[in-house]
Parts: sequence; structure tokens; C-alpha cells
Amino acid sequence: MGTGLVVGVGLAVAPFVPAEEGKVTGALLLGFALGWAMLAFLSVRFSDQPQRWVVVPAVFMGVGGLLLLAFGSPAHGVLKWVWPPALLVLVVWMFIRSRQQLHSGSRWLLYPVFAVLLPASIGGAYETVSGAAVDPSDYPMSGELVDVGGHSLHLRCTGSGSPTVILEPGAGEMSSGLAWIEPAVAGDTRVCVYDRAGRGWSEAADAPQDASEIATDLHTLLERGDVPGPYLLAGHSFGGLYVLTFAALYPDEVAGMVLVDSTAPASMTTPAPTTPGDSGPYDIPAHISALLSSTARLGVGRLLAQSDYGSLPPQSRDETRASLATPSHLKSAIDEYLVANASAKQAATLTDFAGKPLVVLTAGSGSSSGWMEDQDHLATLSTNSAHRVIEGATHAALLHDEQYAAQTTQAILDVISSIRNDTRLGES
Repeated sequence: MGTGLVVGVGLAVAPFVPAEEGKVTGALLLGFALGWAMLAFLSVRFSDQPQRWVVVPAVFMGVGGLLLLAFGSPAHGVLKWVWPPALLVLVVWMFIRSRQQLHSGSRWLLYPVFAVLLPASIGGAYETVSGAAVDPSDYPMSGELVDVGGHSLHLRCTGSGSPTVILEPGAGEMSSGLAWIEPAVAGDTRVCVYDRAGRGWSEAADAPQDASEIATDLHTLLERGDVPGPYLLAGHSFGGLYVLTFAALYPDEVAGMVLVDSTAPASMTTPAPTTPGDSGPYDIPAHISALLSSTARLGVGRLLAQSDYGSLPPQSRDETRASLATPSHLKSAIDEYLVANASAKQAATLTDFAGKPLVVLTAGSGSSSGWMEDQDHLATLSTNSAHRVIEGATHAALLHDEQYAAQTTQAILDVISSIRNDTRLGES
């Protein structure tokens, strides 16, 4: 069984297997099938406890793996209804047969396997039923899809006035998570939200989504979506890296910025890291990302989503939870973390914000060691800046909790006022 696991993982990251969720999962299942087949053969050939019955799970997993390898994710449309109940019945049957066919000491070698397969079958059933009841397609898109070159991104703009505020959510987040801030800002000026590639209503992208790629896509999105500058960029968490990179690439189009508990850029002395796309056609991180994203088929993403976002308005909460449960969203979030070092390095290219208004907001609760110093350093990017610590707020609450999101909104409005009146922050 250990050999089957090793072979399965090896096949999943093999260069001849496309880095797609369905095909990588199929390769893993073939490895598992090999493990069961080895158990059948070796127990008959070399032991006094022949276990011919384990041919059944070998065939079960082998057929599933071949279907996924042949047809990819579309095969999930059928397998998701058949696989979980069939696996549950199989696990129960295997447990009974093992008690009948194996000595008591040997049974414990298979019990850990059953302990993994049983929750997998239950989780798969939960995901299938919950996915049928609450699906991202149940929530119609507001706004538009704009082709940015090879994939389309979702864009929604409301309100009127200048500057245009561009809201950039953090890692693993989508536009619906900005539901408290977007309408509040729209009462004063034009505000735009969008979904990065692979999440919300946006299509997935082929290229690694580091800060430079995200900033370039955003610029193309605004250009093709007919959203002229000047822009006020507001980025939360990882979103801070993306707006910093945008400001470095397109300085003449950015009039102000709000960094909401932003991830800090890397030191300019740090060697530039390698991104997943730098290794050529064989991309191990992409295979690992595809494999990890398959856990969404077992209800992992849906369970995580149900435990969060309860402080958002009901419609936005449900949109976020439905999207977060999908393999494509989970994969895009994993990919985002895989290129985090590259994004931090690219964001560090902005070393001077040229006296433009900048507000740095920092959550007063839950910060790690050194976080506050990083936030202080971000405020030095401009000579017209303010660093505000929001007492009692956590990292996520600055967006998701109405009380603290109001203070994020106020910071944006303060920067708008500074831009319009050409005054320093805090001056009337």
C-alpha cells in the first residue's frame, strides 16, 4: 500500500501527465490501484493469507483513474454521483472481508487505509449533494466579462466621479468579499471590483499569477473595460502586493493608495525567486496545485467556507462560499501562494510613491511579530501618508466585518478628498 501511494504521487507529478485537476487525480488513483493489485499478487504468492478479494478495490480505483486520465475533469460529472456511494459500500465490504480473511495482527495494517477512504466517501457525497443545492452558477453575475488575452475577467463598476477606486481583495478572496466597502464608496465616486483569474466569475489563466501578471491583467481589464484613470488603488493582504506592483508599472495612472493590512514587499537585497513558470514545460508546482485542488471534490473547500464569511451581507456571503468550494477557486488560491515570493519581490520595485496620498491600515489584533514594523515601513513610501492601527480588528475583519469595514471605507474617502483638493491627508 505504501508503494501504491509513492507510485501514485510520482505519477501525479510526472511530466507526461497534464497539470489538470482531473488528470492528476486519475494518475494518483492508478497508483492506488497498483498498490491494491500488489497486495493481491504478493499475498497469494508469498504468504499464508492470500487476499484475492483486494482485486476489487484495485479494479475500482483503476477504472476511475483511467476514466479521469482519458476524459479529465468532465468525467467528474458522472463520477461525482457514482463514486462516493460506491466507495462507501466498498469500504464497508472491505472491512468485513479483512476481518474474515486476515489474522487480527494483520488487519491493523489496512485499518488506516479504511480510515482515510471512509471520510473520503462521506466527504465526496457531501460535496456532491451540497454542490447540487448551492452552486456558483446559481448566482448570476453582475457586471461584465472582459477578455484580457487568453482568458476573461469579471469586472463590475458602480457610482460616478473621479478618481476611480479599484478594490483588490486578498489571497484566495473574490469581489463579493468587498460587499460592505463597494457600495459605501460608490456613494462618493466610481468604484470597481473584479475577480482575479480562476475565482468568482473570472476564467482561469494559463500563466502563473504573480503580482506582475496580475497587475498587467488588471491594467488590460481597465483599458478594455473602458475604465479610465486616475485610479485610487486599495489592496488588502496579498492585494497590497498587487496594487504596489501596479503603481510601480503604471505610476502616471495612480493618484493614491490605501494598503489594508497589506503583506509586506520583499527586501530589494533578496535574490529574485524562481516562479513555477520558469522551469519550462515540466512544472512540478502546477501538478501539486492541481492535486491539492482536487480535495475540493471531498468537500474540504465547502467545509472551510461554511466556517467563515458570516459577517458579510447574506447574498455576498453565499456567493463567496459557493465559489470558494470549487476546485478552480482552490487551485487559483494555491497557485497564488506558490508565487508569493515572486510577488513580494515585484512589489518591492515601488520605492517612492512621489508624495501621493497613502493610508496604511493595520489590524490591531492577531498580528505576528514584525508585522507592525513592516506596516510602518510601508507608510514611508510617501511623504503624504498616514498609518492607522484599527484596534480590535483582525486581518479579515477590515473587509468582512461591517464595523471595521467602515473604517477601511473612511480611509479610502480620506484619500479621495486629498486627491480632489490637492491637500495633505488630514487637512481640510
